[in-house]
Amino acid sequence: MNTRKSAMNLSKIAPFLLQADDGFRLAATLYAAQGTLQGNLVMAGATGVQQRFYRRFALYAATQGFNVLTLDYRGVGESAPKTLKGFEMSYLDWGLRDLAAAVDFIDDGTTPIYWMGHSFGGHALGLLPNHHKITAAYCFGTGAGWAGWMPRLEAFKVRLLWTCILPLIVRWKGYMAWSVLGMGDDLPLGVYKDWKRWCAHPHYFFDDPTMTAIAGRYAQVRVPCVFANAVDDSWAPPISRDAFIKGYSAAQLQTLDLAPASQKHPIGHMGYFRASATAMWDGALNWLVSHRNAAATNRRSGTEGGQ
Repeated sequence: MNTRKSAMNLSKIAPFLLQADDGFRLAATLYAAQGTLQGNLVMAGATGVQQRFYRRFALYAATQGFNVLTLDYRGVGESAPKTLKGFEMSYLDWGLRDLAAAVDFIDDGTTPIYWMGHSFGGHALGLLPNHHKITAAYCFGTGAGWAGWMPRLEAFKVRLLWTCILPLIVRWKGYMAWSVLGMGDDLPLGVYKDWKRWCAHPHYFFDDPTMTAIAGRYAQVRVPCVFANAVDDSWAPPISRDAFIKGYSAAQLQTLDLAPASQKHPIGHMGYFRASATAMWDGALNWLVSHRNAAATNRRSGTEGGQ
């Protein structure tokens, strides 16, 4: 099954195979909206995080009237081959191909398309060849990845990972076996190489001399965006977010710094999508819907711009 209509008609929660433009098949799930339809929403997850982590959020958003699409990027979760050793891909494929396919799939031509990003999901918006289809975007925990933006202890741990621990694991396994450390899903070698290189720069791949064209791609994004980061997010504190989102030079940007309700309930880098985060979800979903009237304008400008 690889058509939007067949997946949407199966049930309220429909797993299916999503095909990218290069033929790669991705494990995806569509959560059908309940009640009055508010819009179609693509859940763009974080690096090394399977789609099942976002299931609770997707179910909640569906009860609020959103058709929600989640997916495992190629090389991750149910979209991974039997072994990652020898599996070739670029980190950019997740945005250029996988999430681009998700946007095209959920596009019915009339319903607004919204973007919910987590960490890498905030990077991916600028990689989309079809970002003109997005009405509005709300992203949690997006940062530049550079250890220098992190709290001192976390920066030490991250530098140790990149310089000592992960190179040994990659040499041993042939890919980034992150699960050995209990830190996330295993990642293909190409993702490891790209991620390591870009995290060495204060502004991520915008500072990479081999990526000179990337700034122009991001400058084309004109989608209204909120980038919300927890003040206790050690991997992507607000200062790291601010360093990255400078790349969205033409977008309508808002930033939000989130404080945990108490020390007993930290947000960190993953708490945005835990059960305790429903208040954050309500704020994000309400903000997205408030931009529904921008849909026609975004589509017209994207068409006229030849994207």
